[in-house]
Amino acid sequence: MSKKKVLVLCVNNSARSQMAEGLIRHYYGDRYEVVSAGVKPTEVHPYAIEVMREIGIDISGQHSKHVREFAGMKFDYVLTVCGHSNEPGEECPFFPGGSKYIHRSFEDPSKISGEYDKKLEKFREVRDQIRAWIDELFGQK
Repeated sequence: MSKKKVLVLCVNNSARSQMAEGLIRHYYGDRYEVVSAGVKPTEVHPYAIEVMREIGIDISGQHSKHVREFAGMKFDYVLTVCGHSNEPGEECPFFPGGSKYIHRSFEDPSKISGEYDKKLEKFREVRDQIRAWIDELFGQK
């Protein structure tokens, strides 16, 4: 049986989509092949790497990718994890090669200001929200 293909999209492909990719690969990689991308890729956020490592998932080898890298490909699921922001450039990207599109708005933890501990706590909160959503989507399939 071939694995179903999943594309996770966000703007920068640095935190939310990278954590979702890592979670799907770690917990559901036996059934799903997953990649993530963005329209303005940057780099995997160090705090995302840190909070994923806390739960035993290493995403340090992942890298930010532009959605164009997947042009012409077909995916069974296209997940968007962007928030609803009025900031320019924060609109969720769209990918035309999906069979099923699912959106869930998650706050961008990299936008939180404050001390290290406050930022890290926001990354943990968003990680846990994404994990619950991923389990809801793929846990019973």
